[in-house]
Amino acid sequence: MNVTVVGGGNIGTQIAAHAASVGCTVTVYSSKPNLFSSSLDVVDENGDLVVRGENIVATDNKEKAFLNAQLIFITYPSFCFDYLAGLLEPYVGEGMKLCIVPGTGGAEFAFSKCVLKGCSLWGLQRAPSVARLVEYGRMVCAVGYRKELHVASIPHNDISDCISVIRSILNMDVVGLPNYLNITLTPSNPVLHTSRLYCLFKDYRPGMVYAEEPLFYEDWDMESARMLISCDTEVQNICRLLEKDFDLSYVRPLTEHYESRDALSMMNKIRSIKGFKGLKTPMEKTCSGFIPDFTSRYFTADFPYGLKILIQIASLLGCDVPHLDTVYTWYESICGSGGFDFRRYGIKTYEDLKKVYLV
Repeated sequence: MNVTVVGGGNIGTQIAAHAASVGCTVTVYSSKPNLFSSSLDVVDENGDLVVRGENIVATDNKEKAFLNAQLIFITYPSFCFDYLAGLLEPYVGEGMKLCIVPGTGGAEFAFSKCVLKGCSLWGLQRAPSVARLVEYGRMVCAVGYRKELHVASIPHNDISDCISVIRSILNMDVVGLPNYLNITLTPSNPVLHTSRLYCLFKDYRPGMVYAEEPLFYEDWDMESARMLISCDTEVQNICRLLEKDFDLSYVRPLTEHYESRDALSMMNKIRSIKGFKGLKTPMEKTCSGFIPDFTSRYFTADFPYGLKILIQIASLLGCDVPHLDTVYTWYESICGSGGFDFRRYGIKTYEDLKKVYLV
């Protein structure tokens, strides 16, 4: 299979290595192809080799990357989806597969024209593991591979092929989701990251500095745990209103996902997850201290292309989501408005929304 991976970062390097290791012809579409080795390694936290992919080609030439691709993995952040869709559209056609990792952030809307041309859109509910680059273009460390991956496809009748291909490339158990809405509503980064950032920086004003840069997960506190649970509960309220039309059984509450029913157990659980160890809060160092890094994907993707989508779905349903609104309103007060807008894709009512997922 001819596989192209868009993005040479953490997840892109991991997937490219796995795909090449099972015999796929792999091309990485990267802005820095000269930094790529033809061999990519995935190692564990001890530095032991997990998988090696060889004969990998990196390029910044879109024709070379996309013209003969059968499967394209997209690992760019969600704010790039519209741009990428325009880049890909001349090359996609009947039988091509686009796989978004992870699949949240409005991919089903941004790549809708590609689907109309006969392309299948696949999405992973979550990334295969936590992955961190060791050396760009050469090695990535992957920690905490999931027991199983959940995937969805538009159109849904391509789900068997999606399961088979993803299983063969990543050598993981793969479960098909009943519809793509199970990915869109997943309370992962769009709720996990945003609720934490709100609690950390809700009092921030331009000119403020912080004395230290806390660990994002290991320093998780009770306030963040309470806000996370409140936001998670509101996502479940959205799901309950949708369940008359959709099977959303795979949108698991984070209280269930993390086996933590109250704030104290949630705080302790998040602090203890091995794959989260050592990850710092997105901040910039200045001469007088630290300030929030508003260029981080945690801000540029998870708020305007993750949380905002959840709030817009709630609005179409007439569902009150006061905690989600509080977190997003704070973000807009700091970073301004913009980001994802259903109206751009002709979605004005709940009936319009239904048509996207009943395919």
